[in-house]
Amino acid sequence: MPLAMNRDVFITCAVTGSGGTQDRSPHVPRSPEQIANSAIDAAKAGAAVVHCHVRDPDTGTPSRRLDLYREVTDRIRAADVDVVLNLTAGMGGDIVFGGVESPLPTVAGTDMVGATERMAHIAECLPELCTLDCGTMNFAEADYVMTNTPGMLRSMGQMMTDLGVMPEIEAFDTGHLWFAKQLVAEGVLKDPALVQLCMGVPWGAPDDLNTFMAMVNNVPDHWTFSAFSLGRNQMAYAAAAVLAGGNVRVGLEDNLWLEKGVLATNAQLVERAVSVVEGMGARIIGPDEVRKTLGLTKRAPVSTEV
Repeated sequence: MPLAMNRDVFITCAVTGSGGTQDRSPHVPRSPEQIANSAIDAAKAGAAVVHCHVRDPDTGTPSRRLDLYREVTDRIRAADVDVVLNLTAGMGGDIVFGGVESPLPTVAGTDMVGATERMAHIAECLPELCTLDCGTMNFAEADYVMTNTPGMLRSMGQMMTDLGVMPEIEAFDTGHLWFAKQLVAEGVLKDPALVQLCMGVPWGAPDDLNTFMAMVNNVPDHWTFSAFSLGRNQMAYAAAAVLAGGNVRVGLEDNLWLEKGVLATNAQLVERAVSVVEGMGARIIGPDEVRKTLGLTKRAPVSTEV
């Protein structure tokens, strides 16, 4: 299909993620205060949306603790800068098998819980957006599987719709988009939907441009999409996403480096993305325009203590 460049672009900053990056850069935030401050700095740099996981403040390992999500949420909502809050709902679907000859029982690292528990922090914090990883996925680890069955996704998706939280559909391959369209057809998710195209994540869709355009072409024209790739290709995909009619995601969840030998902060990555987008002749839009585009309602702070 011919390219239809997006002229009004929003940037999402994926602040910390759940990967084992906490000891690879001093800029990867761990505590709720650090995560919130990094998200706020990213918003000041031009991010309209911040996508947040939480980590154990002492070890930096990924966590699902409600109190950590509550603190991050309250701190961001109480900040002196506006931003759309997007919390992950991808945790709690991790299976690590015991090996190729003895896969069961599962081993350390397995964190597989039910739909209600996976959604507990979303129900507690009520962000404007939350992620829905629309398929099961093999990552680079030998015996690890990110598990999202059709039944689990239908249940979680319906919970999101009932809570009034818009899902950001995370698509790691074309089949995930196929199922996302099925969820919309069944009425589990509302139409139009929001999609994040996740490129270059082993072993999902590779980040070559032919595969990227295949992903783009599987997103319905009236849906909104954003895209990212990992590591050194992060900024290249900022440009590719805009050229293909989409929006941009950057951040330390996907890439630790500003340039060779220089570790980045989230704000620096957002600033670099702003320069890429504006250099292409597009305009960066803020959180209010994102809310208008996506039909979101800004939520006020819930508590006064952080």
